[in-house]
Amino acid sequence: MNTSTPAHSAFAAFELFRDPRGRLVCTMPNGTAHVGVVPVRAFPITAPGEGISLVGCDGHELLWFDRLERLPEPARALIEAELAEREFMPTLQRLVSVSTFSTPSVWQVDTDRGPTRFELKGEEDIRRLPGDRARLMITSADGLHFIIDDLHALDRHSRRLIERFL
Repeated sequence: MNTSTPAHSAFAAFELFRDPRGRLVCTMPNGTAHVGVVPVRAFPITAPGEGISLVGCDGHELLWFDRLERLPEPARALIEAELAEREFMPTLQRLVSVSTFSTPSVWQVDTDRGPTRFELKGEEDIRRLPGDRARLMITSADGLHFIIDDLHALDRHSRRLIERFL
């Protein structure tokens, strides 16, 4: 892979700001302005602070950053704010009930964002995530992702209900 392309060059000379419409604008070292850029994480769940790309409205990568923490503060704050608006992954804290132990089933849960209910289409929509703890990601029928940071930290009732689907 050619690492001397503009997308992988030093990022000290780029400028990132919001225009009056609230869109992110990235001005490249050569002065070219790209309106409506979108930050994208390479590994949003397993390594959220690593591998961040700024993608233009045409879908092409403009800049690549190995680590978000290495960016200058104004740019980092803008990227983090944009990612927070786009990414919504509530943490499941308690499983209140399930409609049935076969799928599809309706789950009533408490999350860090409040109580909600969603439909689980199939057992394959519950995935174990890499790491040293029992991390799970549950995808609802609507495509919303719920994270369980540590299955063992849930209350006994919640663990028993979830284990019926694992």
